[in-house]
Amino acid sequence: MSLLHKIALTLIPGVGDVNARRLVAYCGGVEGVFRQSRTALLKIPGIGEVTANSILHQDVLNRAEKEIMFIDKYDVKPLFYLDEDYPWRLKNCIDSPVMLYYKGTANLNASRTVGIVGTRRITDYGREMCRTLVEGLASLNVLIISGLAFGVDTCAHRWSLDSGLDTVGVLGHGLDRLYPPQNKPLAQRMVGQGGLLTEYMSNTNPDRENFPQRNRVIAGLSDAVVVVESGMKGGSLITADIASSYNRDVLAIPGRVGDERSSGCNWLIRTNKAALIESAADLSYLMAWEDNAKQKLAGQQQELFRQLQPDEQSVVDLLSSKGDMSIDALVATLQITSGRVAAALLGLEFSGLINCLPGKVYRLVQR
Repeated sequence: MSLLHKIALTLIPGVGDVNARRLVAYCGGVEGVFRQSRTALLKIPGIGEVTANSILHQDVLNRAEKEIMFIDKYDVKPLFYLDEDYPWRLKNCIDSPVMLYYKGTANLNASRTVGIVGTRRITDYGREMCRTLVEGLASLNVLIISGLAFGVDTCAHRWSLDSGLDTVGVLGHGLDRLYPPQNKPLAQRMVGQGGLLTEYMSNTNPDRENFPQRNRVIAGLSDAVVVVESGMKGGSLITADIASSYNRDVLAIPGRVGDERSSGCNWLIRTNKAALIESAADLSYLMAWEDNAKQKLAGQQQELFRQLQPDEQSVVDLLSSKGDMSIDALVATLQITSGRVAAALLGLEFSGLINCLPGKVYRLVQR
């Protein structure tokens, strides 16, 4: 598929991420969107008169060409949602960006990812808890994801770099600028030990409305989202809510009773919207990432090994050759009923042969 048309698709006024996917599916590809007649476009669910007119009459290809020049000049990696290297965790989020722009070295499909968010007005307590959390995760080779804002975000990125962990900053603007500008030296370090990721094209300002959108990318990329320190209002609680809607684990570090900048964390814990953690060890335990759990699981796998049923064997063979897959992808590839696939997955999970990842994606356990 043409990169020109992929980028142009995101520029059509009134076509959001959900409708863009619908258009590509109905038109047989991204180039097909720009070849459809008005009558054909109006038959697509969710596409009305205004959107159809935008598709037919907007001159978006010229702007897309300029973006390709920027991408080539600054070694930016474009990621379309149908590309193989588009982050698989985001692929399972219905409203994830159709297009991403990435500059960095980290693997966005790392085996373990943690989003760390919190207040911009971080206290000494929050700073210390963030440091000990990140340092404790260093031995687990976790990819740390945050938003490169002041406060908790900055601490999470900086301590990740100092601890030898890759860290990715998700931006609310284009890659031709940086907000806040004071974090430019930090961002430069991250490009060599992590990366910068955005859904926004060059020349996009860090407008206020972009940051809630940015938060869904942080949530979608993460296996777990940790709120280190937060008040009752702000982006951190938005990110936690989005993460929960994506079936991600939400964790929070408690603070002192009556402390305004911990009130959001305490509320998340009190209302059972987040699990309480005090350390990286707590996070590792809740996510079943600790080394002794892995050794125990390996022993269980050997003990529970049995003759696989035909459907189970088909699932194992497919996961072995293709890697992580969702249940929908398994059904489509194996061409058997979803009930049979679900039964096979359940049996394999009980036997310790596969793991269910966030977003109902399944992974074969390495033996």
